[in-house]
Amino acid sequence: MRPTPAWELLLPAAAAPARRRGRALQEALREAVRTGRLTPGTRLPSSRELAADLGVSRGLVTEAYEQLTAEGYLRSDRGAGTWVGEAVRAATDRAVPDRAVRGGAGAVRDAAPRPPGVRIDFRPGTPDLSLFPRAAWASAQRSVLSALPHRALGYPDPRGLPELRTALAGMLARRRGTVADPERLVVCSGVAQASTLLGFVLRARGLRTVGIEDPGSPEHGRLFASTGLDTVWLPVDDEGLLPGPLTASGVRAVVATPSHQFPTGIAYSAARRAALLDWARSVDGYVLEDDYDGDFRYDRAPVGALQGLDPERVVYAGSVSKSLAPGLRLGWMLLPPELLAEVVERKRTMDLGNPALDQALLAEFVTRGAYDRQLRRCQRAYRERRDALLAALAESFPGTSVRGIAAGLHIIARVPERYGPTARFVERAARAGVALRPLEEFGTARPTDGAVRLVLGYAHLTPSEIGRGVRLAAEACGAASGAGTDPGATADPGAGAGAGTGTASAVRTAEDPSGPNGG
Repeated sequence: MRPTPAWELLLPAAAAPARRRGRALQEALREAVRTGRLTPGTRLPSSRELAADLGVSRGLVTEAYEQLTAEGYLRSDRGAGTWVGEAVRAATDRAVPDRAVRGGAGAVRDAAPRPPGVRIDFRPGTPDLSLFPRAAWASAQRSVLSALPHRALGYPDPRGLPELRTALAGMLARRRGTVADPERLVVCSGVAQASTLLGFVLRARGLRTVGIEDPGSPEHGRLFASTGLDTVWLPVDDEGLLPGPLTASGVRAVVATPSHQFPTGIAYSAARRAALLDWARSVDGYVLEDDYDGDFRYDRAPVGALQGLDPERVVYAGSVSKSLAPGLRLGWMLLPPELLAEVVERKRTMDLGNPALDQALLAEFVTRGAYDRQLRRCQRAYRERRDALLAALAESFPGTSVRGIAAGLHIIARVPERYGPTARFVERAARAGVALRPLEEFGTARPTDGAVRLVLGYAHLTPSEIGRGVRLAAEACGAASGAGTDPGATADPGAGAGAGTGTASAVRTAEDPSGPNGG
């Protein structure tokens, strides 16, 4: 059966090699929506019909529909089919300002040093630095040094080396679903500098306050304060930022982590993604999307970046801090054209651009496929460590419920009330040499039910260290003796179904009815 003309644009994706056919189909559908070839309100064929037209499996089409619905490109009404959503706005073809071209002559987390006496540190924010690919990096360095022309060692373009911007744009479009024009990409020293650059530009434009997620990273507040901007906490529930408080706050810029909210671990629902973009358009404002660990998802393909839905309203920022090492200080921003020139000028006056050799190395690393291999290596290691943490909690703290396990490098654990209160639990663990951070340190709300809510980072710990750390905490807090064991305390009241972790059932995945703030 030949496909109808409306779906001929998907034929190249259907003809892609089997291993990447599903991703190709998703990319083709995204592009069709962005460019307006599929307009808002268009009803899509059923998965069975489209699969038959394209000659692919129905499961491939179903997966593509589900992924793009989660990202906000499509909407699905039960019993009424799948439609093109209203959230996306195509990128305009405005030329890059000439002065930006001639500009030159990622979830910031707390990274406090380990306190004295700490044996096991569960504080989140650090990857396993021993996974840094030294041999592959050295090979890339030799290749770059042998081929780099002398002129490339002069003062760099403050936007970044053209070859790196091209490599990153291709990677971000492929892996994160962004609208990634190399001319709109600025290389910077991680998400921290991206936030600071944007803060200076917004303040120069008259803004005085930026919204940050509650709970969220306190580091954002400190970064914006350094630029003269105040911050206001905006509450997050199980779907994302609440539209009401966001609108009432009066802010015109907000920092968000929609693909994997920090620290709750949720992915914003399609409805909240759309609402956030509607808000930005209505106030002539911007969203800074901190995609701090968007590549690390273990149950399905990562949720695509919000920026792909409206590149004129979203400033996208990411880095290699979680995938390679934070010490490299390499990151990127994708900017709307109207902010580009001002950000580039700020970057030029701030540091004259990132080191050219480091940029050339990363470009080589991405281009030769070594970056993708590194991500796969990290995903395998971090999934094993996540499972080790869940198993250890199940054994040592029966009745604990967890959330945020599907992605990222940390989880939230709700330890039953009998082990609380939180301050005493954390203090006892610290005396045993185990460093912990409670959820209330990441926002304004405080728990009212007596349970202990912890944000547990696991990526930087080996499975054996994870098991030992949980056992030490259990011994210090009286859990090892079985004191107060309560078979009925295996999950939060009203908890949702588990996510199939393969770990002992004494630890359950749960959606806490009191909300991610724990209040």
